[in-house]
Amino acid sequence: MGDSRPVYLRIADDLRRRIDEGGLAVGDRIPSRSELKRAYEASDQTVDRAVRVLKAAGYAEGQFGRGVFVTDRAPLGTLLRSTGAVDSPFAAQIRGYGGRAAPIPGPADPAGRDTTPALDPTPPRDTTLTWEATSSETPAPAPIAERLGIGTGEPVLCTQYEYLANRHPVQLATSWEPLTITEGTDVALPERGPYARRGVRGRLAAIGVRVVRARELVGSRPATTPEAEALGCAAGQCVTVVERTHFDGDDRAVETSDIVVRADRWRLEYTITFTS
Repeated sequence: MGDSRPVYLRIADDLRRRIDEGGLAVGDRIPSRSELKRAYEASDQTVDRAVRVLKAAGYAEGQFGRGVFVTDRAPLGTLLRSTGAVDSPFAAQIRGYGGRAAPIPGPADPAGRDTTPALDPTPPRDTTLTWEATSSETPAPAPIAERLGIGTGEPVLCTQYEYLANRHPVQLATSWEPLTITEGTDVALPERGPYARRGVRGRLAAIGVRVVRARELVGSRPATTPEAEALGCAAGQCVTVVERTHFDGDDRAVETSDIVVRADRWRLEYTITFTS
């Protein structure tokens, strides 16, 4: 029986197989449109669609004026999500990037001393973690309101983060906090004030809110165009999304966030402790 798949999928799958098997190496040029048309007796539209599938899967990227080339899909490292790391603004500890695990920079104490937690007895090698953030007040969209247990349109503070390792994009995150909890306090802005960059637990503890647990849901979806531009991948390429929500002792949601990483370059690691 012949192959019943659409021609564009056959072309994309054949190219993926050649890349996976080493026939096309990282940096090699994908056969041109005219070459693929001849090889598969296909139209321009069919060939272009196949190449778009290849790009969306992270196998290739276009270079203006030069063609389409095989990309490096080897994982850059692992993001360790543990009890100690999740409360930091980065919400993870990097493993395998730059040689060793990289702890998240901590705030300076009043004497100016660094208080970075010692997550690894050996310091990271040539890995500098930084992030940029912008905050604004906004009405809660319906899905966010449901996660926070508030009414649609109620005011929340939305903070958007971009995290970098050695100035290369690693992770995007968007956080929402109900203004009924933080408005008018010293922790209203996550990146400003005396409790800046302390993480959700540390900041909210300063105003008497005790965060006792967090829930994470992990999924995947295609990257949006803004996400692709920020993370350095193609729009439509698969990204891993972690939906994280913090709860206080009354089981009230006090913060929720979406964390986005490239699925082809970063793995997530969770530590599971068994109790008897």
